[in-house]
Amino acid sequence: MAEPEFTATGVRIDQRLRSLTRAGQVRISGGRLELLTSYGSEIDSAPVRSVRAFRPRFAAAGRALAELGGRRYVLTLGERDPAPGEPGPPAARRFIEAVRRAAGHSA
Repeated sequence: MAEPEFTATGVRIDQRLRSLTRAGQVRISGGRLELLTSYGSEIDSAPVRSVRAFRPRFAAAGRALAELGGRRYVLTLGERDPAPGEPGPPAARRFIEAVRRAAGHSA
């Protein structure tokens, strides 16, 4: 199996006002975006070319919206893996850039 292009763990995934998981996983691998529970069960997945990912204008730095097949999810990504000694880009921005790269758009 190929190495994932993007992985984030400990992600809170909400849909509308309902929390789906507080420690989920977001993974981009093989041209698909997958939203998983903390146990590894799939919440939703879609080809990355059909995914819209963006940061809401007035949202906190760690939040991103992902739209998969018309279903909108709010992702709260933490800063768990910054490089030693460097803050690095916020996790939400890294996620959005990874979606754009995987879809073939410029980041």
